[in-house]
Amino acid sequence: MTATDFVYVTYIDTTPEQLWQALTSAEFTRQYWGQRGIQSSWQTGDTVQLLKEDGSLDWSGRVLEATPPKRLCYTFDPATDDEMPGYQGARVDLTQPEKPSRVTFEIEPYLGKVKLTLIHDQFEPSSKVLPGVSNGWPVILSGLKSLLEGKSSLFPDWR
Repeated sequence: MTATDFVYVTYIDTTPEQLWQALTSAEFTRQYWGQRGIQSSWQTGDTVQLLKEDGSLDWSGRVLEATPPKRLCYTFDPATDDEMPGYQGARVDLTQPEKPSRVTFEIEPYLGKVKLTLIHDQFEPSSKVLPGVSNGWPVILSGLKSLLEGKSSLFPDWR
């Protein structure tokens, strides 16, 4: 792990299969991604997109690996995201786009629950996107955890 990696680990009272579905279903992701839905066929090499409520593109990437219900990996290209939150809610200036980074979800059973490890890495050393995702992922994954444990999303309209 380097200073240009973001790693987040949480434990969720669910099954690996339910967590996989929650990570890959457009309808379910809308509940914890600020009314945005992630869409893909989840086949290696295919496009993955996060679409806003109006159908416009938030960000896109390519599926690198999809091994249900254990591991999901895709690139993350925020070049089209005009709302990328940075430090303390300030917007990130993406007028000079960065190369795509990589998002990896590792799902494993743990004492009758599920351990979810998110690794968001391959950022450029002077990345302006890294602070934004470092603020965003904890909100997104906290909402995911709440929903899977039978509650409502903590921040349904967090954007």
